[in-house]
Amino acid sequence: MATAPAPVSLSAAASTVPARLLVGRGAAAAPVARRRARMVVVRAKIREIFMPALSSTMTEGKIVSWSAAEGDRVAKGDAVVVVESDKADMDVETFHDGIVAAVLVPAGESAPVGAPIALLAESEDDLQAALAKAQELSKAQPQQAPPPSDAAAPPPPPPPPAAAPAAPAPVAAGTKGIATPQAKKLAKQHRVDLAKVAGTGPFGRITPADVEAAAGIEPKPKVVPAASAAPVPLSAPAIGAVPQAAELPPVPGATVVPFTGMQAAVSKNMVESLAVPAFRVGYPIVTDKLDELYEKVKSKGVTMTVLLAKAAAMALAQHPVVNASCRDGKSFTYNTNINIAVAVAIDGGLITPVLEDADKLDIYLLSQKWKELVKKARAKQLQPNEYSSGTFTLSNLGMFGVDRFDAILPPGQGGIMAVGASKPTVVADKDGFFSVKSKMLVNVTADHRIVYGADLAAFLQTFAKIIEDPESLTLIANLTGVCI
Repeated sequence: MATAPAPVSLSAAASTVPARLLVGRGAAAAPVARRRARMVVVRAKIREIFMPALSSTMTEGKIVSWSAAEGDRVAKGDAVVVVESDKADMDVETFHDGIVAAVLVPAGESAPVGAPIALLAESEDDLQAALAKAQELSKAQPQQAPPPSDAAAPPPPPPPPAAAPAAPAPVAAGTKGIATPQAKKLAKQHRVDLAKVAGTGPFGRITPADVEAAAGIEPKPKVVPAASAAPVPLSAPAIGAVPQAAELPPVPGATVVPFTGMQAAVSKNMVESLAVPAFRVGYPIVTDKLDELYEKVKSKGVTMTVLLAKAAAMALAQHPVVNASCRDGKSFTYNTNINIAVAVAIDGGLITPVLEDADKLDIYLLSQKWKELVKKARAKQLQPNEYSSGTFTLSNLGMFGVDRFDAILPPGQGGIMAVGASKPTVVADKDGFFSVKSKMLVNVTADHRIVYGADLAAFLQTFAKIIEDPESLTLIANLTGVCI
């Protein structure tokens, strides 16, 4: 597997294993004995290599391969392991010289961030101590819980029944008690004299049970409902609470394939986005002049995606609130840089390489940078800052013929633009004449906590003007001396 060109350094903590040797203290040894009477401490330096956090969302990493095997001597800065994070595969280097004494997590297995994955001994004399420590760490690891049995676990015993409230003392027969309407009806049916019935209800009230008892009718057995959990009081959902998807049983005959690290990260982000109050606005844009510009510059390596990203960055510069974000639910975060993240489908997942400072670079430099980012993304070699620093996202499915779609807002951003295909459309001008022009529909999903409808509409109007008159897209390029 290809590895990242810029490895990440691993932090390693040094641990010491003392071995105390007592030297003789004979009285005849005099000054020599006093010098040797002190305790000599030999310290074996063993460093733990930890699973690094390669991104802000990474909670565990998978070992793709070990670049150094047990017994290999490594120097500071050498790559020792390739780790698969939730977004990319990255080489990880060591801070120290030493010998790889023990690999605690073999290739193909995962470990949480911060857990030791290998031990590094300073010298060959420390190898035995390192192996002993590796055995201690393996014993200290918690045992995995046994898999749940197919048989259903017996239900917990029902709670003891609550003590029944003391029944009110019956009123002696012959007193004038008040009967309930149902009791009166039963007394009439069974020809029971209410004056002779002792009431057991509140304040001597005669109940239907009293009438049935006086008539000699056995009471019906009461059905005791199965014990159930106490009902949870309904309350308004907390702001920012993430709804949890129900776990459904698999369809018979289906094959269950667990998520990869990247797919799990995408799933987590998509579920978190449901907690954001988002809204969507669509806008049709004529693309005839943009198509003409693309025909001129595509031979120089400029893609339509780069042109759209450049146009979005220029529009965001005029509408900074759309480039802002809400990270705590209480405030605006205005970003000083305009970094356009572009969704890219790769084998087994989705990632968003970031074109940083897209408003300041010309379309040719952006194209070169975009080509490098896509290559690294498909090889899973992106560095964290190359996929996690976006302030606005662009998703383009126009090349697949999709005319319109809605995109899900990424966490930590104020908006995402979904771009559909440009198609010939019959349009009428202000004089009523018809013509055929190419049109595309863009839909923007935005965080309604910071971006309002008027803000998004103004941004889309600016974006449409840039697309319909794209000369400004090449302005910076011309100023730097590059001609189209």
